[in-house]
Amino acid sequence: MVDDFIDAWQLAQCRESAALTQSEVAALMGVTKARVWQIERGKVSSVDVVARHGEALILQFRPEGRREMSLASDWMKLMTAHDVARQLPEIPQLRDLCRSMAVLEAILSPEWSNRHHSFGSGWGAGEEMASMRDGSGDEYSIVFSAAGAYIRGFAHEAVMSPYGNDGPWPGVLDSVPEAFRQCVREPAFCDEDGMPVVTACLWRTAGDDGWRVGEIDYPDGAGDPDGAVHLFARLVDPSPEAFRRFAEDYYEIPVNLDAVRHVYALRPLTQTVVTALNTDLPLADLTDDLAAARYPSIAG
Repeated sequence: MVDDFIDAWQLAQCRESAALTQSEVAALMGVTKARVWQIERGKVSSVDVVARHGEALILQFRPEGRREMSLASDWMKLMTAHDVARQLPEIPQLRDLCRSMAVLEAILSPEWSNRHHSFGSGWGAGEEMASMRDGSGDEYSIVFSAAGAYIRGFAHEAVMSPYGNDGPWPGVLDSVPEAFRQCVREPAFCDEDGMPVVTACLWRTAGDDGWRVGEIDYPDGAGDPDGAVHLFARLVDPSPEAFRRFAEDYYEIPVNLDAVRHVYALRPLTQTVVTALNTDLPLADLTDDLAAARYPSIAG
């Protein structure tokens, strides 16, 4: 049974970690995929509904009762940006991953406003930016520059939201080095009053040997208190399979895994690969998106 403190929206990360689609969880629960979508966005009437979602995940791991696991303890551990920092890839690999996801979404969704992931090579002088917006209020931005990389994440339902705490949670931004202070003050990352819109922040300078996070006293008894595990799920699992699970859930279409692998490997894009993902899209229509992502030269 799921502990009462677990927020329903966090179950999406549990499902992705279990390598299950919304359709598969729906079949295990005996409900529609639309209902799973609602549950994972907190549209539940009681904790029992959340528990049923969790039990569906457990069944995937103990179909004959061989493996005991508690959803609360095994899936909803107190994970934060510090845990994400230990799993993030190196800066060049992270940049390539963000470019790949942006190109894949450009193929799957020619309409920019419907995409989760995007990449802009002309964000600023000597800067590039990768971004994610899920359409429900959660987002991240990653600024790549000669100085290194700066990551800002905002999970609107996280207990560490600045809107519930009179500003950013203590420690989240306090230790950001001077090389990235302009990112903290960047108007695009602040609200109309100039307050940084952030629940999780990570950075890595070109000379660092790992990703850094501030010294933070996290709130007690809250799973994913800063939203980092939810926000950065596809960054800490940089596999084509993880992206396909996301895309099939979000776009509700089959997604060709070989084509995803092709783009994740940054191989030159061809019409054959594009057609495998979107039969109605001409390769020429991707010119601007490929330039923005600095994607490798196109093959015919």
